[in-house]
Amino acid sequence: MSTLQANGLTLGYDCFGAERNEAMLLISGLGVQRLRWTEPFCERLAAQGFYVIRFDNRDAGESTHLSRAPAPDVGVLAADLAAGRVPVVPYTLHDLAADAIALLDVLGITYAHVVGRSMGGMVAQLLASAHAERVLSLVSIMSSTGHPGLPATAPDVMAMLMHAAPDPRVDEAAFLAHGMAFARRIAGKGFPLNEAAHRAVLQAELMHPLDPGCMGRQIAAIAATGSLRPVLARVVAPTLVVHGSDDPMIPPDCGRDVAEHIAGAELLLVDGMGHDVPAALYDPLIRAITANARRTLVDVADGSCDEHCAGAI
Repeated sequence: MSTLQANGLTLGYDCFGAERNEAMLLISGLGVQRLRWTEPFCERLAAQGFYVIRFDNRDAGESTHLSRAPAPDVGVLAADLAAGRVPVVPYTLHDLAADAIALLDVLGITYAHVVGRSMGGMVAQLLASAHAERVLSLVSIMSSTGHPGLPATAPDVMAMLMHAAPDPRVDEAAFLAHGMAFARRIAGKGFPLNEAAHRAVLQAELMHPLDPGCMGRQIAAIAATGSLRPVLARVVAPTLVVHGSDDPMIPPDCGRDVAEHIAGAELLLVDGMGHDVPAALYDPLIRAITANARRTLVDVADGSCDEHCAGAI
């Protein structure tokens, strides 16, 4: 694992595959570390001929934590948005996109395929719209445009998300139990959570700094950024939108909205997938990502995405 200085921050990152290959940047989701892009996934993706880079967003893992900036008050944030005021937040998703571009610059990478999950999918959309000349292809997984009229997160999931996790320095077992309970809730019916594998990821994350304010600051960043619909017309990269039919955190209509606002985008609905990337889907997802990167949209009819996937649009 490595770190570098970019955009005035320390960013933690890892690379997989040969540096001579086309780069593929993996952007992580809300409040989680780059380790959620597991090594087996990254290695299998690199085996398709890519130089795969995963990194920690600011406020996560080995990247700079903005701990001195308090998490915005949710009530004040909601009131500002309702009144049409621009909320005061430590950063927005535009800043996260700038971090990603700075990372590529320091690594000497001019162009990259970009894959983002959840919040990272929104950052990837911003990259492809604001830095179209740098993005070879775009994949947005279990994400959204952030448009206010879209279906909301299931109330119990939001309650779990907003409930602070126990401090692992005080009670590691309680911290792990909290993380496992949340993972079970957002897993899809078609792909039950691999308990041992997820627990191992949570334990690995404990080796890096944890910041209880990260979740609030990143939720505020999403809210303050607002709807991405107006900028998606600028996306010219071949685009694949992947979403699970059982996602309780970002409902499937949110993924449909992304695809509907990017010209030529392909929507891949995965039956039984929740708000995670289970190991059982690694190979079909990698095939879909690779096909999009090669300017070839997935032909679901030939079974290239297995029985769980169904295309739309």
